[in-house]
Amino acid sequence: MDGVLTDTAAVHSAAWKQAFDEFLRTWAQRTGAMFEEFCHARDYRAHVDGRPRHQGVASFLASRGISLPQGSPNDLPRTGTICGLGNRKNELFHAAIAASGAAVYPSTVALIRALHVAGIKVGLATSSRNSELILSRSRTASLFATVVDGLVSERLGLRGKPLPDIFAAASANLGAEPARAVIFEDAVSGVRAGADGGFALVIGVARENNAWELRENGADFVVEDLGGLSVEKIDEQVRLKRAAA
Repeated sequence: MDGVLTDTAAVHSAAWKQAFDEFLRTWAQRTGAMFEEFCHARDYRAHVDGRPRHQGVASFLASRGISLPQGSPNDLPRTGTICGLGNRKNELFHAAIAASGAAVYPSTVALIRALHVAGIKVGLATSSRNSELILSRSRTASLFATVVDGLVSERLGLRGKPLPDIFAAASANLGAEPARAVIFEDAVSGVRAGADGGFALVIGVARENNAWELRENGADFVVEDLGGLSVEKIDEQVRLKRAAA
């Protein structure tokens, strides 16, 4: 969703930076550690992008050698737990979306409509627990025959990316075996999940000049935007991959 359908990845990154920098400053004051700010290029993509929220918090804190109690998903934003810190980020993200909305990538919407015309079902798989908010604000909910998001994952016990559970669940809801499903992903954790899940094709969307990173982690091919893709080209790439295998 974020980064493929909607131009909200940057909003997420900014919210993460504010939440983590607040915490890191407080942590430095309390422990005497040096304050080192959260970095989008180094920290967001390596530890947070594409992962379930509280897993992202735990991964980033571990990279800084910081341990916090897990807490509860209902912890208040400033509780001092992994869940509380994740909820602080979500509070900031909601405020940003309320102020500026959720812009979509027109090329993605156009491709989805072309897939519909060709009789191909489209589902949304995302780690986000905010899919209802984002799809409502972007007016794109009607594009998807199924949505598997963070709330669904919690209810069904699905594991987050880089494991392929959410993609497998969405494919099953569409009545398609993974070998007949195509994944579109902008996150490293997402292309790894697609590559490990036995899907027909994994298309990386390099919004951040990171095509090499997506290829290294399992994308079959990479584009900067979906505007250059057609149903015919996707079908051709699937056939070429099967022939090579």
